[in-house]
Amino acid sequence: MRIPLSWLREYAQVPADATAEDVMAELVKVGLEEEDVHRPTDELSGPIVVGQVLSKEPEPQKNGKTINWCSVRVVPEGTEQTLTGDGIDPSGVQGIVCGAHNFEVGDKVVVTLPGAVLPGDFRISPRKTYGHVSAGMIASVRELGIGEDHDGILVLSTLGLDPEVGTDAMDLLGLYDQAAEINVTPDRGYVFSIRGAAREYAHATGTRFTDPAGTVEVPEADGAGYPVRLADESPIYGKAGCDRFVARTVRGVDPTRPTPPWMSSRLRLAGMRSISLVVDISNYVMLELGQPLHFYDLDKLTGEIVVRRANPGETLKTLDDKVRTLDPEDLLITDGSGAIGIAGVMGGNATEVSDATQNVLIEAAHFEEVSIGRSRRRHKLPSEASKRFERGVDWYIADIAAQRAVDLLVELAGGTADASITDAGTRPEAKAIDLPADFASKLIGYDFSKDQITGTLRDLGAEVAETAAGYSVTPPSWRTDLETREDLTEEIIRLVGYEHIPSTLPTAPPGRGLTRIQQQRRRLQQALAASGLTEVLSYPFVTEEDNNTFGTPDAGTSPAAVKLANPLSAEFGYLRTSVLPGLFEVAKRNLSRGFRDLALFESGSVFLPGEQLGTATIPPLGVKPSEEVLDSLYEGVPDQPLHIGVLFTGHESQPGAGYAPRAWDWADAVDTARLMGDVLGVELVVSQGEHQAFHPGRTAKLSLRSGETVGYAGELHPKLLAARDLPARTVALELDADALFDAAPEVIVARAISSFPATTQDVALVVEASIPAETVLETLREGAGELLEDIALFDVYSGKGIEEGHKSLAFALRFRAGDRTLTADEASESRAAAVALAAERFGAVQR
Repeated sequence: MRIPLSWLREYAQVPADATAEDVMAELVKVGLEEEDVHRPTDELSGPIVVGQVLSKEPEPQKNGKTINWCSVRVVPEGTEQTLTGDGIDPSGVQGIVCGAHNFEVGDKVVVTLPGAVLPGDFRISPRKTYGHVSAGMIASVRELGIGEDHDGILVLSTLGLDPEVGTDAMDLLGLYDQAAEINVTPDRGYVFSIRGAAREYAHATGTRFTDPAGTVEVPEADGAGYPVRLADESPIYGKAGCDRFVARTVRGVDPTRPTPPWMSSRLRLAGMRSISLVVDISNYVMLELGQPLHFYDLDKLTGEIVVRRANPGETLKTLDDKVRTLDPEDLLITDGSGAIGIAGVMGGNATEVSDATQNVLIEAAHFEEVSIGRSRRRHKLPSEASKRFERGVDWYIADIAAQRAVDLLVELAGGTADASITDAGTRPEAKAIDLPADFASKLIGYDFSKDQITGTLRDLGAEVAETAAGYSVTPPSWRTDLETREDLTEEIIRLVGYEHIPSTLPTAPPGRGLTRIQQQRRRLQQALAASGLTEVLSYPFVTEEDNNTFGTPDAGTSPAAVKLANPLSAEFGYLRTSVLPGLFEVAKRNLSRGFRDLALFESGSVFLPGEQLGTATIPPLGVKPSEEVLDSLYEGVPDQPLHIGVLFTGHESQPGAGYAPRAWDWADAVDTARLMGDVLGVELVVSQGEHQAFHPGRTAKLSLRSGETVGYAGELHPKLLAARDLPARTVALELDADALFDAAPEVIVARAISSFPATTQDVALVVEASIPAETVLETLREGAGELLEDIALFDVYSGKGIEEGHKSLAFALRFRAGDRTLTADEASESRAAAVALAAERFGAVQR
């Protein structure tokens, strides 16, 4: 929200010498965030004055262009020129070359004299051009930075102005004003107005506030105005989409009249473009009071106005000339011809006010926040009106805003207001909040006095009545965010001052630290980072296709997933069931920026709903739910196990002179999984696996000794990589970290290191090709007995010399005893026992 200081001073006691920075410093005290300063004089400086054209001599040029050699008086006739400097004529008449033709002798214009600086650091100085020395420039609105029109110069009579020659044009056009821009949080929608900002400034400074709504006199509604009917038959959450609709009529307006400079300059500083007088009045009232308005060309309306939900398939051509297909949830403004606007978002093209409009119908309505927010997002139509409606607008100010618009149309556009007023709707009942006398002090930890509590709440505009237990507080109509005693307490400390909240550093109780799960999680993350991987974070929102691809190993099945009711993006409308989609997006972003060699990991929750998701009802506020209700709530919360995903693409290191780095492959993913198991003291069983997201022949299934599958690792499917624009042979793994934590021993006992030498022997066995190598390895481990210290597969061979349908597996066995030096015979005996067991189970034959 941009706040022009001249406007703010009308309703708050802002010192005359205060800057935008000073205003923002005060507003920060009451919880608003400073954003920026907008000050025309940062890019614009004088002398810039009102001049009168004395002569205009057209001179055709060789390039086909015609310029005007002009004499322009810049001081009143008979008055001496007080300005000095290079190019300033003491006579008060400047010779200026002008390429525009939209002015005549006698017109009053804006003249930038030598020494002036225009936006873009364009400095004005006398210069020779087209055979003349041009000492200044007759300016257009774009050159002054106050508009986009550059077709001709600014003739002041088109703005309804006839100032004295020599007047400071910057003061005339409001260019000495400045605006403070603040960030308004979603719960403080009332500050999207000068009215709200002035009130907050008064809170911050302890000065007087004049409510602009209190200066408007509104006649009693007689119900004889333009007919309006509220007919919302499908309210969202049981709340009507429109609960108040004020309609006023002004006839005989002249929409071609210029917008006064004071209004256009304030609109410009507030961040809005001046369009036409009628539209500018609508925007001006909205910015001043916070109530969005909509103006209709009365002569284009047919029949009564009905506020209703859209019919299936109904369409509307909006003011941006786009035909939009409406949703049954959309709240519409309609007349006898059909839809004429999406309520609170954008009006329709058919009833738009134009330069031919003579009679105006003013709409000042109050719309329900959810309806407006959903329509705005559905149609991608952000507007100043929807920005305010979806945050909450003061219900009681609709008739006041309509009257303010009527007054301005009568004053500035020459209209005549109808006496009849339409005010449809039902006034909502004010809800009082019980605030115990000591509640705020206990919650904040600061002893508030009675005067502080009642004084700050009344300053907010609330009605405060004392009760036996404390206070009964009725929030003001513009504070729709105040619903509980906690909300009131927040306002009390906000206005008293956050600096009063005591700050005490708690003493940590002895004997506590990280929990077992926290320690395990930290060890995993540190081990992965220490091994050269980079930890990343990604959003947990994914597409339905992502969950179907990564959330289950079997193609053609859809895992249970949580669909978001109000997603940030319709495409990413689900909570993830796997962390790999987020790693894909991070990898793509880095690859697009030239980083080709990546080793990434992420640890985060996935969301796996059970049979029940959520509850049919929400427990009431202010009462602790029963154990049964709490159990039901917890049962409806999806399981959220911690998963760890890893992705490798490219090479393990950078190339060097005489050195070609190795590309990451499936073995790196498997080794990283084994590293994670080793860190926790969990032995992972690696076997051939199948997963739709992974390469059919290069996928490892990761299991516990109990047989429970805890993840997959390997090379990703080539078609998936091509579809996701990732390099071929990219590898990944994903593990259920919670399952590893559960399987990990409470204490990892280190094995004693034997001081006796080891004996190593190799064995090559021929088995059927269908038998997994891991199964043979485990069999050899079992058969070798206690003397086997380690076993590893180092070669797989099939081809010449091996029977078709078979393969040769070569293993390295290391034997060691803890109490003696092994003899070769003892090692050979253990090796033979291992081979014998493999032969018994698989028909293995030693090569």
